[in-house]
Amino acid sequence: MSGERHAAAGVTTPVAATFGGKAGQAWRLMRPLLLRYRWRLTVGLAALIGVDFLQLLVPRLVKRAVDALAAGTASGPLLPRLAGAIVGLALLIALCRFVWRSLILGFSRLVERDIREWLFSHLLTLDRVFFGRHTVGATMALATNDLTAVQLAAGMGVVAAVDAVVMTIAAFGFMLYIHPLLALLTLAPMPLLALITKVLSAKVHQRFHKVQEQFSRMTEFARSTFSFIQLYKAFTQEAAQAARFGRMGEEYVRDNLRLATVQGVLFPASGLVGHISLLIVVFYGGRLTIAGAITTGDFVAFIAYLLMLTWPMMALGWVFNLFQRGVIALDRIGAVLAARPALPAPAADGSIVLAGTIGLRGLSFTYPGQRQPALREVGVEFGQGITGIVGRTGAGKSTLCQLIARLYPVADGTLFVDGRDVNTLAVAAVRERIAYVPQEVTVFSDTIARNIALGDPAASQSAIERVARTAAIHEEILAMPQGYQTRVGEKGVKLSGGQRQRLALARALLLDRPVLLIDDGLAAVDLETEQRIVLALRDHLAGRTCLIVSHRLAPLQYVDRILVFEGGRLVAAGKHAELLTQNRFYATIYAFQRMEEAGEGPGHAAA
Repeated sequence: MSGERHAAAGVTTPVAATFGGKAGQAWRLMRPLLLRYRWRLTVGLAALIGVDFLQLLVPRLVKRAVDALAAGTASGPLLPRLAGAIVGLALLIALCRFVWRSLILGFSRLVERDIREWLFSHLLTLDRVFFGRHTVGATMALATNDLTAVQLAAGMGVVAAVDAVVMTIAAFGFMLYIHPLLALLTLAPMPLLALITKVLSAKVHQRFHKVQEQFSRMTEFARSTFSFIQLYKAFTQEAAQAARFGRMGEEYVRDNLRLATVQGVLFPASGLVGHISLLIVVFYGGRLTIAGAITTGDFVAFIAYLLMLTWPMMALGWVFNLFQRGVIALDRIGAVLAARPALPAPAADGSIVLAGTIGLRGLSFTYPGQRQPALREVGVEFGQGITGIVGRTGAGKSTLCQLIARLYPVADGTLFVDGRDVNTLAVAAVRERIAYVPQEVTVFSDTIARNIALGDPAASQSAIERVARTAAIHEEILAMPQGYQTRVGEKGVKLSGGQRQRLALARALLLDRPVLLIDDGLAAVDLETEQRIVLALRDHLAGRTCLIVSHRLAPLQYVDRILVFEGGRLVAAGKHAELLTQNRFYATIYAFQRMEEAGEGPGHAAA
């Protein structure tokens, strides 16, 4: 994502400048973090390397003690001095170990925090095109399971890798110093370990990727189940959902067991190589000691260095596994961070003052993945006043509102605000002039007052009550136990459908913007209340632009103009009385709805 686009969205992340191109390159994502925390890492790694070298000095002190004992010269203060030196080294090792644990493991947590913030901030800049292709569960899995894998790789993975490299080189150097040939023989089994690691690496990558994908599916399944729990209860599907989740859990366990099978080979294989090396030392080194080629102290020190070398060899498989997991997780996260919004992002123009006139010129639109266009060559102007929009289901009414609200991209030269092509305006600049009431109302588990004040948290109580009166919900709120401070529960479960819609309308009115879009946002409200709301909007929105999508025609007789859509096309426009005489579809629907209101429709007859 470009830096300008982040700036327009109010978000700044290093990913804007450093991440692009190949999403799978973990280095591009980690580089800014390594630079940001370079001093923490430098000091931490220095302390870690210090621990390794201090540990390497201990066998040298033990060698002196053993040789002195073997020669019979271990008298006087020699052994106490050596013991004191070992205790001193132990204290220094403890101090350095505390430093590297604090700094390096702390670095891994900072990496986890920063990437999570980048991911969250970047997701806020993406649009419906992205979220139409990615489930919420899969995205949540990135911020949980995948980030845990990254954190482990950046923490213990780095520690174990550096430890292995330093200890291997240093310990082998001391072993060469004691007896070069014996040291070279010790390394003879190493090619076997390299071969095993190479063969198993591809399987680890493939199986871990499958585990992560299954975890994403489980997360999405759980989220959707609890989001629509009332629906599943109404259809008595609790047991079926539990069974489906159980089967997904079993598959997740099977995938993990397949991965564990491969991982379980790496560690024992590393240990096997280490113990083969130990066998060589005991057999050949013991003979060298008996022959006097090396001292008894050298033999003891050599075994100590080999044991130090054995741990890195045994940990090699584990380290490799951690980095494999981390790289796969970074690839998955990087793919999301590399995603770009479908909407264009021109530089923000602070001089723009949008009044709210909207123009459509030959606007056509097809949803991603669909063949049939949702809108076809629509041309119309929306100025001050209230415009009603009607049509059959799928006629393109909601699509029109979503395009005006800049939720989907449009072709150049088809959608204009105050005479300017929207593709030349910053998306945020257009959205800041539009209040939108969608079909699917979202109510948060909070007080009614805070739900209404979502777009303006600093709004006064009087302003909140004023828009609630316009939305015809003020009296019902006062009748609730704590009035405007009543908590409405998750997704507004304590409110009726009509109350949720009117609360959403009040939320949009509080923004006091030049354009108001109501996309069938009063469908759950009774006819009389809807008429009251439309009449109240005429006074509240004086001098502004309002579009109301509705399936009921009676309340629209009070609006300034009505548009009729059919098959994605604008087929008629006019006032209520004009359309009754000029448009057969409009007249037929109006007559049918009047019959239903009078109790003469098919539904009433059947009752």
